[in-house]
Amino acid sequence: MLNKFKKIDWGIVIILLVLMIISTIVIRSATYNTPKFHGFDIKTLIYFGLGFFIAFAASMINYRVFLKGWYVLYAIGITLLITVYFFGAEINGAKGWFLLPGGFSFQPAEIMKIILIIGIAYIMGRRQGDRLTLSRDLLPIAAFAFLPFMLIVIQPDLGNAIIYLVIVLGMLWIGNVKYTHVLIGLAAVIGGLVLFTMLFNTFNTDIKDYLEDNDKGHWYKRINTYINPEEASDDDKHQSEKAKIAIGSGGLSGDGYLKGDMKNGNFIPYVYSDSIFVVIGEEFGFQGAAILLLLYFLLIYRMIIIAFQCYDRRASYIVIGIASMYVFQIFQNIGMMIGLMPITGITLPFISYGGTSLLLNMLSIGIVFSIKSHQEVYELAD
Repeated sequence: MLNKFKKIDWGIVIILLVLMIISTIVIRSATYNTPKFHGFDIKTLIYFGLGFFIAFAASMINYRVFLKGWYVLYAIGITLLITVYFFGAEINGAKGWFLLPGGFSFQPAEIMKIILIIGIAYIMGRRQGDRLTLSRDLLPIAAFAFLPFMLIVIQPDLGNAIIYLVIVLGMLWIGNVKYTHVLIGLAAVIGGLVLFTMLFNTFNTDIKDYLEDNDKGHWYKRINTYINPEEASDDDKHQSEKAKIAIGSGGLSGDGYLKGDMKNGNFIPYVYSDSIFVVIGEEFGFQGAAILLLLYFLLIYRMIIIAFQCYDRRASYIVIGIASMYVFQIFQNIGMMIGLMPITGITLPFISYGGTSLLLNMLSIGIVFSIKSHQEVYELAD
């Protein structure tokens, strides 16, 4: 066990410790003088402490255990997604949380991400590097991802649903897929999106009336804002416009810690969670944002190095799947705050407040550590 502990990538651990410090101080600023959210910074430290324990514990477990039991994990994940739809709590228009004692909550959509990555890695690993075939590989992967994707869509949680698609694409990218299959897949996705958009706009009024009659008006609002942003109300555009103003006001070096005027919840909603980048941009300016992006770059870089050093292709697929998840979440979260991407409920990894998201991210890092620690064993076994 001590030998495995020594093989942990301590460079990643240092990066996570720095991100923990950044997360704690910006969450404190985001909730400053807001009694409703008092103590969120302390809870973040608790989550990080638990997260590091989970990461180190996962690093001691051979990652092949997760691969062997992927179908059990998948069944558990699907069961949680179905259960939360019927018995979960609705937060911000999406019914995707289990409320736990002590003010904590659990979001099954988060844990399903790593389950999806493990399952796809297992399916792709059967080919041992050979080209993926349509019937034996791509269709099973599509079926494997489609069910959780649809269960997330109906919550509705479009942000996490998109992450599922990105995970699949990121893993297929290194899975030796045929270019013709890529083109067919892209055509199918684009065609489906175009058809959905046309049908939604054609029957817009009927869809709106039906959803509002069934107390699902927020579904229509989210989808219509995404498809027809020019028709969005001032309230729908409020978050994006105020966020750009706040980030722009930070300039090069920012307004100073706890001195941001626009981050208060009265101006920008969910500033401690989805909109946390606003605090960094406003109070620490371009320099603070650049430092954060550099830390993310170093984290992803270290993960890609580990993926390239793997003797087991399935391990490489897992690491790339996790890296794809992080890259998209970073791009989407920051992009929606500066007007490049539509507003979705995607958190900024290791920075935003959120227990389930943080613990899932730390578990993912723990699996990466496990992959790095157990590669020598794999090599000797061969």
